[in-house]
Amino acid sequence: MKEMISVEEARDLVLAHVDVLPVETVPVLEAVGRVAAADLTSDIDISPFAHSAMDGFAVRAAELAEASDEAPVQMDVIAEVAAGDVYEGPIEAGQCVRIMTGAPLPDDADAVVKYEIVDVVDGDGKPGSRVAFRAPAKERANVREAGEEAKAGETVVEKGEVIGSAGVGFLAGCGVVEVPTHRRPRVAIISIGSELVDPTEVPTPGKIRNSNSYALAACAQAAGAEPVILPIVEDTMEALAAAVSAAVDEYDFVVTSGGASNGDFDFIKPVVDELGELLMTTVNMRPGKAQTFGVVRGTPVFGLPGNPAAAYVGFEMIIRPALRKMQGYHHFERPRVKAKLSRDVKKNDPRRIFLRGTLYRDEDGEYVVAPAKNQSSGLFGVIQRSNCMAIMPEGLDSRTAGSVIECVLLDVSEEVSL
Repeated sequence: MKEMISVEEARDLVLAHVDVLPVETVPVLEAVGRVAAADLTSDIDISPFAHSAMDGFAVRAAELAEASDEAPVQMDVIAEVAAGDVYEGPIEAGQCVRIMTGAPLPDDADAVVKYEIVDVVDGDGKPGSRVAFRAPAKERANVREAGEEAKAGETVVEKGEVIGSAGVGFLAGCGVVEVPTHRRPRVAIISIGSELVDPTEVPTPGKIRNSNSYALAACAQAAGAEPVILPIVEDTMEALAAAVSAAVDEYDFVVTSGGASNGDFDFIKPVVDELGELLMTTVNMRPGKAQTFGVVRGTPVFGLPGNPAAAYVGFEMIIRPALRKMQGYHHFERPRVKAKLSRDVKKNDPRRIFLRGTLYRDEDGEYVVAPAKNQSSGLFGVIQRSNCMAIMPEGLDSRTAGSVIECVLLDVSEEVSL
């Protein structure tokens, strides 16, 4: 095991030790944002019949070939057909049918002329009225054809495709009311520290509230997983070993925070080493150098640092991709853009640094990133007010205002290409 590995090596190591979870079937509404685990087909043509794309009059286009402002063509309105109804009668020469959006096109009609360009000569435009057309109509104008979007038996969502909100509606229209998708990983969240108390308590001297569990559970939930916050574990080898041993038998992935360094009360590394196989202990990144990863009885166990920002960055860059792989996603990295620094940034640490910051466009439309003034690894509030992480590469090269650096977008899905 290498003493320290890169962020990419750490991500790939964890990815290599997780598998796509088994398939379950869920109601179509619960499939939004999830990955289809099989090709999904329509049971009918979509649309099942040719219908009007707007409110207007169903006509035979040939009868309006010579229509103009100087010589309008007049027709009798013989019927009205609304969405959900069907007109099955004939349309003779000099006749038309008033039709509503979504209503089936009568068999004898081949075009629809919208209301706004038709003059009412006599009556109110409904059956029994007489109307005038002042322009020709193209065949199939304003008609949505049968099977225009999908044919019966055709694949409408492919295996591996992420289902969006519009996709849910599309599938419902195709008669797909249940969707096979990979099960969401159940993630155990364990905070380590004798100083921690529940957020419902007012901390006494020497104690702090357990905020990490809630942030990491939120991160897991945002990644599509099902997090479960387990009880706080005190700083002893025995207590942590018992908690991890119990969690690996019940959950698909175990995430701890705290106790990841080399202090007198840091036990996640020896616990993973004792219970299973220790694969990683440090990553060349800041915040979050101390990152522990291993496998215990077939379950991945990841030990994040206790500092909030370090835990958050480690989760985003290394754990989130693994949770997405377990759900069948194929894209594991959030989009990145290049942006100009808004100010000088000194670099005194050779590790890759992830600066929490705000990305915006300047007057010329170019991306600019403003790193937060306080980059303390102990702060969640700065991340709450950030929308990206600006990357200072390995080495000791500082950057001046206007320098271009790469930024990871925190509020954009991995599926988006920029």
